[in-house]
Amino acid sequence: MAGNQGFEALTVETLPARLGALPALRTRIGAGSSHWKVREVGDGNLNLVFVVESETGTVIVKQALPYVRLVGDSWPLPLKRSFFEYNALRRQAARDPGMVPEVLHFDETQALIVMEFLTPHVILRQALIAGRQLPKIARDLGLFLARTLFRGSDLAMVAKDRKADLALFADNVELCDITENLVFSDPYFAAKMNRHTTPQLDGIVAELRTDRDLKVAAQQMKHLFVAKAETLLHGDFHSGSVMVTIEETRVIDPEFAVYGPFAFDVGMLLANFWMSYFSQGGHEDAGSRAGMRAYLLGVIDETWATFAAEFAALWRTERKGILYQASLFEDQGDALGAEQALDALLTDIWVEALGFAGVEIHRRILGLAHNADFETITDTDLRARCETKALKLGRHLAVNRRAIHSIAEVNALAERLEREIVR
Repeated sequence: MAGNQGFEALTVETLPARLGALPALRTRIGAGSSHWKVREVGDGNLNLVFVVESETGTVIVKQALPYVRLVGDSWPLPLKRSFFEYNALRRQAARDPGMVPEVLHFDETQALIVMEFLTPHVILRQALIAGRQLPKIARDLGLFLARTLFRGSDLAMVAKDRKADLALFADNVELCDITENLVFSDPYFAAKMNRHTTPQLDGIVAELRTDRDLKVAAQQMKHLFVAKAETLLHGDFHSGSVMVTIEETRVIDPEFAVYGPFAFDVGMLLANFWMSYFSQGGHEDAGSRAGMRAYLLGVIDETWATFAAEFAALWRTERKGILYQASLFEDQGDALGAEQALDALLTDIWVEALGFAGVEIHRRILGLAHNADFETITDTDLRARCETKALKLGRHLAVNRRAIHSIAEVNALAERLEREIVR
């Protein structure tokens, strides 16, 4: 394709010869590339992902393709998205050390990143589907959200650096376009690539697509995403973008990174936890998941509480940017004024996070890219019952976000919906 001169997609067979001379690989897994074991493990929508191992070590090689892998070459995408992922990983590593994989090598022409291999980590979404209760994820992810979002904004950054980053990531146009359409618009009309559990969801889908209040709310959230460039986002922050062990949590895949609202990543993550909650009824082959549902509601509560507390702590200790300067508040003996401004900002983030959560739930059930939480429920009647409850919660969050005041309110509604008998 035009603009991809010199690019060649890797294969299991060609990778050792093509990358064998890279110092980053030779240092980690040895110089004898003919003895490397290579397997392709990419199960996402966009990229090639290889595990490369030898007797001395293992690395991950991730390579972008010039199209959406889920769809094929009929949907072209720029290779430059690997450039944005690389730069986002570097910034996240600095803003919350130890929470993202170490980057060992980046090749912009070949659109590939060589990274630390995370083991024995598994994808968080798969762990939740399996019913695993991981004790550290809420705190780890709440801290990651607060630290990366605060430290990537005008609250903390030198204005010149922040504006340079805004310009750099503003070029991530095509992936922004995916978000703007697949998340905020396509679920609410009969877009070509939409899909849902049929015919069981046909009735509620028709209701949602003729729901004027919902469509206005979704477009208000789209407006915020497009216009409110507050901080550098991960941009695709869900339970499939997190790898975990009992002791460790790591965040991966920030190729959708762009400047946007503080609340976007927060709302996306919470939405995926609520979807996991409603999906548990479809994974009870080995017994009741009541304990898992209670665990997930606790994770949601702790994630938000940790985020808000850490954001507030950073506000009080690292607010060195051009917004809400201490010269207007603390330096004049008005610490209460700074706290008032903080409360107002956290309230805005809370309200907007609920709206983003609502549309994320809808797009994951009605749009192109679905969640394995629901998709792995093979009984389509059961799957549709789980999805219907989630869709109802999503509608409430998006439309009534300004009237909801706590996680406890949302979790209580989720529990009521879970008890509903859906026919």
